[in-house]
Amino acid sequence: MAKERDDLKDRLLRQAAELENFKKRSQREKTEFLKRANESITKDLLPVLDNMERALGHVDGNQENNSVIEGLNMIYQELVKVLTGHGLEPVKALGEPFNPEFHEAMMQEEDPEAEENTVIKELQKGYLFQDRLLRPSMVVVSKKPARAAGEEEQEVEIKVN
Repeated sequence: MAKERDDLKDRLLRQAAELENFKKRSQREKTEFLKRANESITKDLLPVLDNMERALGHVDGNQENNSVIEGLNMIYQELVKVLTGHGLEPVKALGEPFNPEFHEAMMQEEDPEAEENTVIKELQKGYLFQDRLLRPSMVVVSKKPARAAGEEEQEVEIKVN
């Protein structure tokens, strides 16, 4: 009788532990599902954000429709605020060393003032969503300037002598 009681108690404890594990797993899955759903919606809104940035970037200060531009800017700021509040943040690119995990190199340009493999232009912003890459930054990366023909000849002459 005591053995049967101990077996039943053991089974009860195991079932309680299984139930607790199931609850934890269900909560994790629900959280992950909501995170992915938010990520999908946020990714769909990125082109809207890009187009608003482009539109505001092409505005000069002497526009007749200043109130329209001001309204567009306010909408843009509110959209950025909402998306940032949900975990969206821009990828740091300009002036940073090229990082293939966060940057997509579209081209290289010679730049004597920048260190080699440094991002010198950002063609399209990249974004992280809750610390996960949502979209890489499309960038232009610096490279060393090509040597002038005269410099190469001098170097060859030095090596020969």
